[in-house]
Amino acid sequence: MKLSFSDPTHIWIWIRGELKTRELKMSTMGNSTNIFWQESPVGKLERRKLLNQKGCVVWITGLSGSGKSTLACSLSWELHTRGKLSYILDGDNVRHGLNKDLGFKAEDRTENIRRVGEVAKLFADAGLICIASLISPYGKDRDACRAMLPDAFIEVFMNMPLALCEERDPKGLYKLARAGKIKGFTGIDDPYEPPLNCEIELNQKDGVCPTPSAMAGEVITYLEDKGYLQGFSS
Repeated sequence: MKLSFSDPTHIWIWIRGELKTRELKMSTMGNSTNIFWQESPVGKLERRKLLNQKGCVVWITGLSGSGKSTLACSLSWELHTRGKLSYILDGDNVRHGLNKDLGFKAEDRTENIRRVGEVAKLFADAGLICIASLISPYGKDRDACRAMLPDAFIEVFMNMPLALCEERDPKGLYKLARAGKIKGFTGIDDPYEPPLNCEIELNQKDGVCPTPSAMAGEVITYLEDKGYLQGFSS
């Protein structure tokens, strides 16, 4: 088949120093029509070589007060000291901008997680280690994010007792929920569905919580063992 540079069904791009053609693929998924996936001459392989790491998503889930943000920050710093590029998507932070139009009803929670999952997928595709720190209480929503990244999704379950989370109550939310001033609060009057097949589960040891550094170390060991902190030997 002969293709000209004016053929509207194909685009021409440089890939590894060679001019190649790619067919434009129309999409009718969701509510969008007449859209096309734009190919890029720089792919995952090139980005992995450049960053000397493999993009992935570390999805930290657990009750409010379980230590998700603490782990996310510690993990990000430990990766930084090793020369690895990461970015934190914090549940509260994304509600200041990307998801500020969403509330906390079940359907809003689902959309909140879907949007974060899509953004996390982009970060992972760019080659970053994306650390998503969200309560994400429903298993089906976390599974939907995992399905977006079948080979790059690491679920970390902060399995801390409700009593401990309430005792910490860093934002004072449990107190408000117990007083009836917050409705639909996870762990009180809205369910939390624990992961069934998470990659990493962090909990107390003999009634004592591991230090942030120790928890981050456990995640980093997993990432090292699975090759996410490596580029290519050749």
